[in-house]
Amino acid sequence: MLWILPALVLIGSLILYPVGYAIWLSFLDKHSFFPAERWVGLGNYLKIAWDVEFWDSLWKSVVYAAATTGLQLVLGVAAALVLHATFRGRTVIRALVLFPYMIPTIVAVIVWRWLLNETYGVVDHLLLRVGLVREPIVWLGVDHMMTSLIAVSVWQFTPFVIVSVLARLQTIPLELYEAARVDGAAPWARFRHITLPQLRAVLFIVVLLRSIWMFTKFDTVWLWGEGAGAGREIRTLPIYAYMRTFTYYQAGFGAALAVIMFLLLMAATLVYFRLYWREEEAVA
Repeated sequence: MLWILPALVLIGSLILYPVGYAIWLSFLDKHSFFPAERWVGLGNYLKIAWDVEFWDSLWKSVVYAAATTGLQLVLGVAAALVLHATFRGRTVIRALVLFPYMIPTIVAVIVWRWLLNETYGVVDHLLLRVGLVREPIVWLGVDHMMTSLIAVSVWQFTPFVIVSVLARLQTIPLELYEAARVDGAAPWARFRHITLPQLRAVLFIVVLLRSIWMFTKFDTVWLWGEGAGAGREIRTLPIYAYMRTFTYYQAGFGAALAVIMFLLLMAATLVYFRLYWREEEAVA
C-alpha cells in the first residue's frame, strides 16, 4: 500500500477530485469567479434539455468527431500500408509524415489560416491556377468553416494512426503472406484475410482514442474560429461548455455540460466495448 500510495494520491488529486467536484458543481447555480452560489438540484440539466444551443453544439461535435476520425482511419491505414512497403527514401518519408503531429497546434492553425485565406492564400491560388474553381473559395467563411476545420484536423492528427498501424504491420509474420501467395491469394484477398484481422486490436484502440480525443478537442477548434467570435459554425460542445463557464460566468451550467459530455463518452465507450467483445466471441 505504501508503494502504490503516491500513484493513488496522484490519481485522486488529478482525476477523481476534479470529476467529483464538477458533478457537485453541476447541481449549483454558481458564478465562475464570485463566491455566490445556490443549490438548484437538477435545474441546470433541465435547462440544458431545452437549450437549443446545446443540441446544436452536440450535433457539431458528433459531425466533427465522426468525420475526422473516419478520415484519419482511412488515410492512416492507407499511408501505413504504403510506408510499410520497401522503396528508396522510405526512412525520410516516414520522418516527414510525423511532422504535422509534432508541431504546436497554434503554429498549425496560423499556417493553415494563411494558406486558406481567400485573398492571398496559396490553396485558392493553386485551385484557380489549375482551373478547378472560377473564383476563390472562402474557406474561413460560414459555409466552409467546418469543412476546412475537418481537413486541418485530419492533416494534423492522421500521423498518430499511421504510426500505430505501421508499428503493428511490422510485427505481422511474413510467413502468412507467403503462404497466401502460394495459395494464389490476390493482394486484396491478402489484405482482407490477413492484414485486417492482424490490425483488429490496434484499430480498436485507435478508433476509441481518436473518437474521444476529437469529440473533446478544444484548442484546434477554438483557434480555428478565433475564439468565441467567428466560430459559431464550429461551436462544438467543449467550446460551448467553456463559453458558458468563462464568457457567461455560469460555472454550474458549464459543469453540467461537462458532466453530460463525460456521460455521453462513457456510454459510447461501453457500447463500443460491448460490440467489440460480442464480435470477438462470434469470431471465436
